[in-house]
Amino acid sequence: MDSIKVLLIEDHEMTRLGISLVCENTAGLELIAQAENGRKGIELALKLRPDVVLMDIGLPEIDGIQATELIKKQAPDIKILMFTSRESESDVFDSLSAGADGYIMKGTEKNQMISAIKAVAEGAAWLDSSIARMVLSSVKKQSSQEVMENSSGQLKNTKNKYGLTEKELQVLSLIVEGLSNEQIAQRLIVTISTAKAHVHSILQKLYVANRTQASRLALKEGLI
Repeated sequence: MDSIKVLLIEDHEMTRLGISLVCENTAGLELIAQAENGRKGIELALKLRPDVVLMDIGLPEIDGIQATELIKKQAPDIKILMFTSRESESDVFDSLSAGADGYIMKGTEKNQMISAIKAVAEGAAWLDSSIARMVLSSVKKQSSQEVMENSSGQLKNTKNKYGLTEKELQVLSLIVEGLSNEQIAQRLIVTISTAKAHVHSILQKLYVANRTQASRLALKEGLI
């Protein structure tokens, strides 16, 4: 694909400078604009239609969560990656509910940030490892409550208790078959980078370290 067009919405000047340098020195990334507050960020997003918005939460005028919701309502195809120092449960789930495609912490390694930008641009979700643990814990807790509240006493369908999308379930079934990223890409007619992004998202959501563990969990819990 062409270079990923990135819009940065961040009120701290030094952070904007750092992200600018990362984009300038990374093949395939292009920082097309910057905004120091949520209101201007929304205007630029709707005008320029970037591939990915790097969105801080604690913004002047309109905060990042509100800005995400407003952008997604008018331009759902724009991918939004929350880039913040906030990791409270309310901030995380409010961001995801607003339509954020990923959540990464400030201070993360440069290569991780680049991977996150590329992953959401390809259509995969990306969660910082600490955030993924929080989401998984919440999903499991909710699933347990639903089972207890089920008057029939029967275990409900567990396919989506980990928050896997239909595409991720497809990819998971191919992982269980033992297919490589290249073979998954060929089977689903997607790029290798897209296949890798989906695999990464699956491992995060299942909270496992590798494909073997993912396959075992998928078979154990009937995810496929």
